[in-house]
Amino acid sequence: MIVGLIIACEVAFWVLLAAGLAFRYVFRMPRLGLALLLCEPLLEVVLFVVTAIDLKNGAEPDWRHGLAAVYIGFTVGLGHSTVRWADARVAHRFAGGPPPVRPPKYGRARAVHEWKVAGRWTLAALVAVALLQAAVRYVGGDGETDSLRAWQSRMLWVIGINLVIAGSYTLFPKSEPKPEPKSGPDGGPDGGPDGGPDGRSDGGSEREPAKMR
Repeated sequence: MIVGLIIACEVAFWVLLAAGLAFRYVFRMPRLGLALLLCEPLLEVVLFVVTAIDLKNGAEPDWRHGLAAVYIGFTVGLGHSTVRWADARVAHRFAGGPPPVRPPKYGRARAVHEWKVAGRWTLAALVAVALLQAAVRYVGGDGETDSLRAWQSRMLWVIGINLVIAGSYTLFPKSEPKPEPKSGPDGGPDGGPDGGPDGRSDGGSEREPAKMR
């Protein structure tokens, strides 16, 4: 039941996202589109309530309950950025919005971008850890909580991997490749044998001033 509900929530997330953006930009009904997008958090509330009721009714905690907590955590941490990512592209395609901003590739800007990504994943993992800990306390010392603890360990690994990736871009920043100098077919930098655009000599009024290039 829990796994089926998780799948249903994931499908509903994308359906609501597609419908919300369609009404917002394609059908020019922004209020209805926004209302559909604001329904996204209700999916996590439903999953949380159903999982809590299942445990309250005496269900033995297992990997399915842990997966529900992880799904909620990752939706909290990554759901908003996913909506923004899709919104920017649909707005550009259907509403004349600006092109989506590509993430930087080099230097400090890339390191900052990686730390932001790591922050979102870390938030997702921490929310999952907190929910798992709440489930452990809810079950109590007499219940079987090994599967929930195992999910917590996996979330700590997620945090560690993301911090290592972001740290690597900080300690070893990727340098932007230097542009290669252009050379003409006759050996001159601008195509002429003496450096001029049409092979003229350096003297005379026919040479283009350097500051105008």
